[in-house]
Amino acid sequence: MTHLLDEPFQTMNGETTTLRNLGGERWLVVNVASACGATPQYAGLQELHEKHDDLTVVGFPCNQFGAQEPGTHDEICEFTSSKYNVTFPLMAKIDVNGSDRLPLFERLCQNAVAGGEAGDVRWNFEKFLIDGDGNVERFSTRAQPGALGL
Repeated sequence: MTHLLDEPFQTMNGETTTLRNLGGERWLVVNVASACGATPQYAGLQELHEKHDDLTVVGFPCNQFGAQEPGTHDEICEFTSSKYNVTFPLMAKIDVNGSDRLPLFERLCQNAVAGGEAGDVRWNFEKFLIDGDGNVERFSTRAQPGALGL
């Protein structure tokens, strides 16, 4: 079985990459959306990305929850850059649930939210902290980036 850090996915430019190829020693994978009540978390995610040299925040736009990420790749990048100064990598828009779920998320969803259950992503801005060994800690949408204990 492929190591979790080597699961392939697409960048916004259509290139194939992996978490390991993005660099870092830890990765915070987040399904993001531009028109969600949790969208201001982009600011906290950017702060974490800048504060921790060993941490790479990786955003995966997803339109499965309330159609809150309807934009094109260019529109998403323009919005996140102009509104939140996002410099962490944003990947191609994906499905995090259902039959077209990205295989990376298929594996991430096997982990339970702290104090909760494993299974489908429940809303935008769920967070998955992955270490270099592929261990995963999962956080709900309500967990603010600055309160993750990083």
